[in-house]
Amino acid sequence: MGIYRDQLLPRGVDLVMRGGEYPKLRARVAAGLDGEVLEIGFGSGLNIPYYPAGLKRVLAVDPATVGRRLAAKRAAASAVPIEYVGLDAETLPVPDASVDNVLSTWTLCTIPDAGRALAEVARVLRPGGALHFLEHGLAPDPKVARQQHRLTPIQRWAFGGCHLDRPIDKLVAGAGLSVTRMDTYYMKGPRAHGYTFEGVATKA
Repeated sequence: MGIYRDQLLPRGVDLVMRGGEYPKLRARVAAGLDGEVLEIGFGSGLNIPYYPAGLKRVLAVDPATVGRRLAAKRAAASAVPIEYVGLDAETLPVPDASVDNVLSTWTLCTIPDAGRALAEVARVLRPGGALHFLEHGLAPDPKVARQQHRLTPIQRWAFGGCHLDRPIDKLVAGAGLSVTRMDTYYMKGPRAHGYTFEGVATKA
C-alpha cells in the first residue's frame, strides 16, 4: 500500500477531481473567501484557480508530499501567496483566532478524527470567520445510507481512509460553528459516493 497510497493515489485523485462537475463546485464554495485563508486538505492545489482575487494569503495543510509536487505549477502561477504550514488538520500549527476563513473540499472524509479537526478549525478562526466546506457524506435516504455503511470499509482501504458515511452537517455543528448556508444534493454517478454537503459555517 505504500507506493499506491503515497505515489499513485494522489496522482489519480488529481486527475479525477479536476474535471466534470468539480470546477463549478470549487468555484462556488470558494466564492466569498477573503483575508487570510487556511485550507485543510490542500492536496494538489485544485482550488487555486478559484481563489478570489485579493486574498492576503493561503495557509496550506496537507500530509501528501506528492500533492505538493503536483501543486507546484498551480501555486507558482497563483496571484495569491501560498504557504505550507502543516501536515495534520487535527493539530493545526496556527495561533488561536488568527485566520479569517477556512476552506475544506472533499477532505473531512479522510481525516481520521474529523471532529477533532473541526474543533481545530473553530479554534483558529477569528470571531465572525467562516468555514467554507464541500464534502461528501451520509445520505438521508436509508437505502443509500445502508450502501454507504457497507461500502465504507472498502472505500477506506482503496482511497486513503475515505469514509462515505460521515454526517458532515452534524460534525460541523458539533464543533460549535453555526451553519449559515448549506445545500445538499447528489452529484452525478453512484448515489452512495455522491451525496454532498456544500455550505458555510461561521464562528460566533
